[in-house]
Amino acid sequence: MDDIVQGLIKQFKTNNPFEIAEQLNIHIRYSNLGSSTRGLYYRKLRRRFIVIHEDLSDPWKRFVCAHELGHDRLHPGISRFFIDEQSFFNAGKYERQANQFAVKLLSDGITPEPGETREQLLRRCSVPIELHNLL
Repeated sequence: MDDIVQGLIKQFKTNNPFEIAEQLNIHIRYSNLGSSTRGLYYRKLRRRFIVIHEDLSDPWKRFVCAHELGHDRLHPGISRFFIDEQSFFNAGKYERQANQFAVKLLSDGITPEPGETREQLLRRCSVPIELHNLL
């Protein structure tokens, strides 16, 4: 996974998931996905899409984009929903991997400040606070 993240950053010279998705020709759409779905990734007729819930905050939109980009890179051919962790759905192996991918992508090149906690570093990298205990 680290090699994939590093390869993307090196190739596109950014860790911005929106810019990377654009360069990979992944179409990003915004829609009302309901209260329990923050985003989804799917392929249709060789075209790839990331759909992000339109009412999310900017940090959440950034994280969901990175998460769904993780599905594209780590789980080709599998469309998975990013389900709200408050539901009774078990996120499973693919969701954990996509979360880890997102954190690695968003935090690349960020070094902890002296005395900075892990939570403060993750917040600075736009990782929503709700996910700090899952990582």
